[in-house]
Amino acid sequence: MRVWSTPALLVICLSGAALLGGTGLFLAALFLHVAPVNAVSTAYRGDVDRVVYPEFEQNWKLFAPNPLQQNVTVDAQVRTIGADGALTTREWVGLTAQDVAAIRGNPAPSHLDQNMLRRAVDFYTSTHPEQDGAVVGPRGALAQQYLERIALQRLGRTAGGERIVEIRFRLGTATIAPPAWSHEQPATDGPGEELPWWPVTEDDFRGLG
Repeated sequence: MRVWSTPALLVICLSGAALLGGTGLFLAALFLHVAPVNAVSTAYRGDVDRVVYPEFEQNWKLFAPNPLQQNVTVDAQVRTIGADGALTTREWVGLTAQDVAAIRGNPAPSHLDQNMLRRAVDFYTSTHPEQDGAVVGPRGALAQQYLERIALQRLGRTAGGERIVEIRFRLGTATIAPPAWSHEQPATDGPGEELPWWPVTEDDFRGLG
């Protein structure tokens, strides 16, 4: 039987306590995020948002979750620059279509394939209420960067052998019809929206595989 030394036991105990404490704080932040507004969630809203957004945002609330009733589609288009300095606008790439292809026929589809793009779009539209794409506050800038980096991680640094220098997105929504027994009136399909061109720099690829 192995006997741990006192310093080793101290390190193990402190590490375990730190992990348990960090896990507890993270779960508490998620709980405050989905819980009804209260004195604690109001007082620590800024801290909770920094933990939750954007990777861990929850699309539900305690006591009355409302299922999503629309299919969201996202396409991306890039501009590249050649050796002669000429700009080329490339064809649209269906990012959502890629996810659907990965999900279809897969008995255990990835959570990222199912939800990452949709949540990124929801985050973007909630922080950009104006149609001109103007960035609203620090969360607006974060939402734009998040959506852009998701696409660039898939597309890479080049297209057609040329460096990508700009990117834009086309967003679409299609209402899911309610079941025949439901008396609910479905919402109308929203108009498609093309976001403005955003510049792409080497810093946008930082940390991407």
